[in-house]
Amino acid sequence: MLALRDLKKSRPVCGILLLMVLALGGCSSQLADLTPADAQAHAKEPAKEPAKEPVGYLPVHDLPPDRDQAVIPPEQRAKIEAELAAARDRQNVAAKDAK
Repeated sequence: MLALRDLKKSRPVCGILLLMVLALGGCSSQLADLTPADAQAHAKEPAKEPAKEPVGYLPVHDLPPDRDQAVIPPEQRAKIEAELAAARDRQNVAAKDAK
């Protein structure tokens, strides 16, 4: 009986300690990324080294020129659409027969 009382008291305490450890563990990843040179630069006045070149980003707004002709000729497109419609109709009939 005494052991159960101790267990009931220690569960919340253990839970709180676990949450604190997990919360502090999230901060350690930011500290681990610092190198000793970075840590010294932050401790002293700002470094007077030239700024690093920014990482180049892909040109998002540069689009290729529009095409002059359609990707698929209209005759071939009509043929493909007709084949897809026929396949859809066959599947609908098969699904109704399966029910």
